[in-house]
Amino acid sequence: MIGIYFSGTGNTKHCSEYLLRLLDENAPSYSIENGNAIDAIRSSDEIIFAYPVYYSYLPKIVYDFIVNNSAAWKDKNIFVVATMGLFSGDGAGCAARLFKKYGAKILGGLHIKMPDCIGDVKLLKKSIEENKELVKRADVKIENWAKKINVGKYPQDGLNLIDRIVGCIGQRLWFRRKTKNYSDKLKISNDCIGCGLCAKQCPMGNIILKNNKAFAGNRCTMCYRCIGLCPKQAITLLGNSVIEQCRFDKYKNE
Repeated sequence: MIGIYFSGTGNTKHCSEYLLRLLDENAPSYSIENGNAIDAIRSSDEIIFAYPVYYSYLPKIVYDFIVNNSAAWKDKNIFVVATMGLFSGDGAGCAARLFKKYGAKILGGLHIKMPDCIGDVKLLKKSIEENKELVKRADVKIENWAKKINVGKYPQDGLNLIDRIVGCIGQRLWFRRKTKNYSDKLKISNDCIGCGLCAKQCPMGNIILKNNKAFAGNRCTMCYRCIGLCPKQAITLLGNSVIEQCRFDKYKNE
C-alpha cells in the first residue's frame, strides 16, 4: 500500500498521511510532485489517492497527472479520498471514473470536510478555533473509517449516480469552466518584495522572479499555496485582497 496525494495548503496531505498511517504505519506517501511517485505507483497494488475538490471537480494538476499516466492505473486497487471546504456530491467520483476508465478497481471513496483554503474570498471563513474543531472532527472520521477499512469495509462517498447528479447540479454545472483549464488570473501586486517563496512552492512552475519581483504566468492550478505563504500578502486569485492566509499548520491540533 502507498499514499499518493496533491495538497495546496496542507489539508489533504494531513488527511492522506493520517489515514495511511492508521492503515499501515510503514507505507510510504508521495506527493504527485515527487519524481518517484509514478515508479511507486507502478510497483504497488493498492493506492490511497487523495486530493482537494475545487468547484466539485479535480484540480487541473490532478486531472493531468491521472490522464498523463493513464497506463499506470491498470489493475490497481484504488481508494479515493477527497477533501473539501463546503460539500461535493461526487468529489471522489470524479477521479474514480477516470481510474476505472484506465483499468483500475475502485475500493471506495471518502469525503472529508476541512478548513477552507480560498484566502482572498470572505465566503466560508471561520475562526481559528472553529477550524481546529473541524480538523478534530475530520481526524475522528478518518479514525473511524480506518477501523472499518482494516476489516474490509470501505466508504462509498461520491461514487453513486445520485452523488454525481448532486455534484453536477450543485456546482459543476455552474463552475466547471473554472477548473477545466489552468487559470491566468493570478495577480501579484507591487507589495511583492521578490523573496521567491511563491516561485519555489508553486507546483506548476507558474511564477518566476525577474528584477527582484515575482510574475505569474497562465498555468495556475488554483491551489492557493502561494497566497497562503506570501509574507507580504501580495498575491490574489479570485478576490482582490487577502482575507486570511489559510494553511493547515494554523489549525492542526498538537
